[in-house]
Amino acid sequence: MTAWTMTDLLPHRPPMVLVDRLLSFDQDNAHVQADIRPDHPFLRPQGVAAHVGMEMMAQACGVHVGALARQAGTGVRLGFLLGTRSYVAHLSWFPPGAVLDVLVHRVFNDDGMGVYDCRILLAGAEAAAAQLSLYQPPDQETALARLRGEHG
Repeated sequence: MTAWTMTDLLPHRPPMVLVDRLLSFDQDNAHVQADIRPDHPFLRPQGVAAHVGMEMMAQACGVHVGALARQAGTGVRLGFLLGTRSYVAHLSWFPPGAVLDVLVHRVFNDDGMGVYDCRILLAGAEAAAAQLSLYQPPDQETALARLRGEHG
């Protein structure tokens, strides 16, 4: 486990930080946990809908990249989820009180583009899996200006 908080590793801020702990990481892998807490922003009586797992996976990828950046002594940068290939959930809801293990493995990385194989485990059993495509632009300010519709 690392001493970094999720806000040390992600550009997100509560309540939209959906992952809670980085347990381990290396150059291509990270093990992150997400708690389905009573204050979870997407909690319903049944729990958290399984499709929210895609954002948990994306944030776990962001935690991986953020941890590598912190380890290298550089800053955390903004990243974008471009898409997913075959998000499969084996249940409809992540139950209240659950601790989810989010495992990400980087299979491709080039010029800001990354592809990760991701899995969410609940009590050791696979609850969801997907392959995510992500992009981290080299110029953060230009990317944010374009998102706001500013040109120039």
